[in-house]
Amino acid sequence: MKIATWNVNSINARRERVLTWLRLHRPDVLCLQELKVADAAFPLEAVEELGYHAAVYGQRTYNGVAILSRAPARDIEVGMGPADRDPQARLAAATVDGVRVLSAYVPNGARVGTDKYGYKLDWLRRLREHLEQTASPSEALVLAGDFNVAPRDRDVNQLEDWKDSVLCHYAARGALERIRDWGLGDVFERHNPEGSIYTWWAYQRLAFPRNNGLRIDHIYATESLAERSTDAFVDREARKKGPFSEKPSDHAPVVAEFDV
Repeated sequence: MKIATWNVNSINARRERVLTWLRLHRPDVLCLQELKVADAAFPLEAVEELGYHAAVYGQRTYNGVAILSRAPARDIEVGMGPADRDPQARLAAATVDGVRVLSAYVPNGARVGTDKYGYKLDWLRRLREHLEQTASPSEALVLAGDFNVAPRDRDVNQLEDWKDSVLCHYAARGALERIRDWGLGDVFERHNPEGSIYTWWAYQRLAFPRNNGLRIDHIYATESLAERSTDAFVDREARKKGPFSEKPSDHAPVVAEFDV
């Protein structure tokens, strides 16, 4: 089972790139983030023509997540439950071939000490509570997405530039670690323990050609499933312009494969 995650930074801007990537790689599941479209504007017909089902939780202009799957998705849920009143579309969940999959888009947080950073930490806290209330570490579960946190120093190319930012701040790292402590393993880290592999590069200052990036997109899995992972990698080719007329997303897809 091949599961991927990709912050596309606008599905409208990256439509053909995403469709081409699906044709080439044929993942069983693709978690998308930062759609920036309402549900009705998502290219559902084009996705279905490729043989995919789509569970979409969109939002116009900002945010938005989706789960694309070759098998039908069941028990679809969006947000963190009916009692949660957060208006931002940042979490979708569905069961695909017996695996519970969550696509998450964690708030960036802007700057440490701001209200937006407080919202980021609170969102991560609520996600941990949501897992406790709705899932079990004993089940097959994948939590994938853009977490806007680089967990380790080795996940940052130029640490001096980022160490005090919202992507590396100790409080954000601690909040992410508490989610992992619920019972999740970092599948990519499991297969790439040396670090120095990144998933996001700024558009400015030739960051991508210089590989001045951070690893902020992750695929986590409960231990019973993580132990059955056979590979995990970042598809840097999807970050390049290649034959496409449109600019690529500033993120690259992360892909994990499981023997299920």
